[in-house]
Amino acid sequence: IEHLAFYDALTELPNRRLMLDRLGQALTASDRRASCGAVMMIDLDNFKSLNDTLGHAVGDQLLMGVAKRLKRKVRQGDTVARLGGDEFVIILNDLGEEHLAAKRAEEIASAILHELAQPFNLTVYQEAAKDGRRSHHCSASIGITVFRGQAVPMDELMKRSDTAMYHAKGVGRSTLRFYDPALQGAVESRA
Repeated sequence: IEHLAFYDALTELPNRRLMLDRLGQALTASDRRASCGAVMMIDLDNFKSLNDTLGHAVGDQLLMGVAKRLKRKVRQGDTVARLGGDEFVIILNDLGEEHLAAKRAEEIASAILHELAQPFNLTVYQEAAKDGRRSHHCSASIGITVFRGQAVPMDELMKRSDTAMYHAKGVGRSTLRFYDPALQGAVESRA
């Protein structure tokens, strides 16, 4: 029951509830250690078209493959979580001072983009696919927010990462963007 309450059934990653708990722990640890961390919001580009054309079973295979690749690109003690659909969150801990934290978060995000760009071998059940296998190329948009301590509430960190991720999608996808307060101002004025 506890596993069902805190983990995503498809990917076995922490779900939103457990991710928020771990983010709270990361903020507390950041305060205690005077070290920055980062929140990455990751959204797969054009995932809906894969689901619509090849079906949800194929989409689920891709999500499981993405989860495995994301876990390989982070350090032990960091958190990879699935929020739902094709949205993932990564919490990076103990990245050092702000400029070093941003540099390290960018390196990890770039490595993730490169890893996700490698083809996924998916099983499909259509006549067009040889032996039911299909190579699929995936890309993602990543929004990053660096934090230090508990100065910014969790929900605001998530909102900032989300804003940065949508900015990455807006500039052409398959890229990363850091949160910029000017972005949020533009979003609020449009709303």
